Amino acid sequence: MKLFVFGLVAAAAAAAGASALVAASQSSPSQGPLYGHLKSITPQNHRFVLRFDPAWWLTGLAAERACGCKPVANDYYVVDESHRLLTFAVRPDAHVVVLVRGAGGVSTAAIPVAELAQIVAGKNPKHRPLLGRTAGYGFWIRIGVRYPNPVVSLEQQYQP
Repeated sequence: MKLFVFGLVAAAAAAAGASALVAASQSSPSQGPLYGHLKSITPQNHRFVLRFDPAWWLTGLAAERACGCKPVANDYYVVDESHRLLTFAVRPDAHVVVLVRGAGGVSTAAIPVAELAQIVAGKNPKHRPLLGRTAGYGFWIRIGVRYPNPVVSLEQQYQP
């Protein structure tokens, strides 16, 4: 299964070892990625505010034990027990990637945060061929390391 998560960093780390991951994280400081669902993104002052329902994206033994099945369907299992919403500031220039239907199947599109906010609200201002309900799909977010620790990237996760 192809994950659309931090492809360049992951490929570099796999090819050159862990030192590439350290070097990449030093060039763009952020906290580790969080997986979950976007509930709302609203403009506020000179940034956006994200309401985020975190979840655990599990694979391997952890996924087998969490779902109580073997093999795990599609090689992953999502645990989202609390539905507690967390609030994050989002940089207006954050890197956003959504999944779209293309001529060759599923592909990605980079869009502005303002457009994602409208998509999560149920609109599609650019009439993109979105893959399902974008708000219902999971996203990986990366959080900056400096206060107010804004979200610096949001990447939609493909789920078969």
